[in-house]
Amino acid sequence: MPVYRPAASSILRSFRASGKRHLLLTGGRGSGKTTLLRALMPSLCPDAPMLLTAAVPGRWVEMRDTAAGAAAVIGRFDAALPPGENRMRPVPAGFAAVGLPALQRMAVAGGWAVLDELGYLESGCADFQQSVLELLKVCRVLAVVRKQDTPFLHALCADPDAFVYDLDCPVPPLGCIVMASGLGRRFGGNKLMAELNGRPLAVHALALAAAPVFAGRIAVTRSAEVEALCRAGGFPVLRHAEPHRSDTVRLGLTALLAQQPDLQGCVFLPGDQPCLTRQTLEALAIGAAPDTIRRPAAPDGTPGSPVLFGRDYFAALLHLPEGSGGSAVLRAHPQAIRLLPTPGKNVGDTVEMGGLLGSAPVMPVHKESSADFIQRGGRIPAPLHSLRN
Repeated sequence: MPVYRPAASSILRSFRASGKRHLLLTGGRGSGKTTLLRALMPSLCPDAPMLLTAAVPGRWVEMRDTAAGAAAVIGRFDAALPPGENRMRPVPAGFAAVGLPALQRMAVAGGWAVLDELGYLESGCADFQQSVLELLKVCRVLAVVRKQDTPFLHALCADPDAFVYDLDCPVPPLGCIVMASGLGRRFGGNKLMAELNGRPLAVHALALAAAPVFAGRIAVTRSAEVEALCRAGGFPVLRHAEPHRSDTVRLGLTALLAQQPDLQGCVFLPGDQPCLTRQTLEALAIGAAPDTIRRPAAPDGTPGSPVLFGRDYFAALLHLPEGSGGSAVLRAHPQAIRLLPTPGKNVGDTVEMGGLLGSAPVMPVHKESSADFIQRGGRIPAPLHSLRN
């Protein structure tokens, strides 16, 4: 099965949310590392100086400094070396002639530096290796790192300020539970079956949960209509009659783990968030870890949903206090929460939401209290709440 490739914008959003300084792209040969680097540069560092390498198979590897227009051979093919991937012998003089001066200029200039690519040949020039490691201290680095076993490459990827994105394994095994057990009392009916753009509201959530970024998925509902909708679309569903949100969480996670016991995290996706995008889910998934809780945030920092809980919190989710939801786990583990900021938008900007939802302008949020409005009573359609995310 082909590896799922999140959009470059999702990778960029997750990187920015990490708070780390460097973005390192790794993966096997032909995985698309350089293609991804080129896709990221316009948004991340369009004018950054670049140190590039290019191979002529069976002959040599050349390093080129784009700012100075200089180039030198840093590796030559050696037929005497054992057959395999690494049959180029390092040429230290090439690193000294082009690589070292380029790194020195990058360090003086500061800002971003782009290195494509770093691999085993660099192990033939200790000064170049040290200069790259020093560059991490004074610049922000976007680099392609070959997936090879050398101390230098290991040191790069182990840097605490490096966000390492592996194209061979872009996201860990994750599950998605569509929370569709609400009774719609304020809405006055089954809100998940209410039409939006000609489709039941629940269909929007089911389409997101069906994305290949998830290894497993299930909808949990009390509604016979939602159950029939899921079954008609071939979406796994569990119908129940338990009264509490804690029941929905427990039943859904238990069923999902029975299908996929190796899940490293799980997204709890409300069924009434039609404005949520695939890119937000991808950005949540990239960088997910068993010991973290990830959730999107509004531009002012207000956290929202969906929430991705790492595997370390599954036990707590399976034993929630009666009537509680995942918020009980959030309150108990604030140190584990990582917020995913909304991409930088200002009032008057246009947000492209994709699909049938099209685009919409960013509007200012009024600061007045809604207490008087709420006291009047009446129904506030639940889909409006999803616009906060």
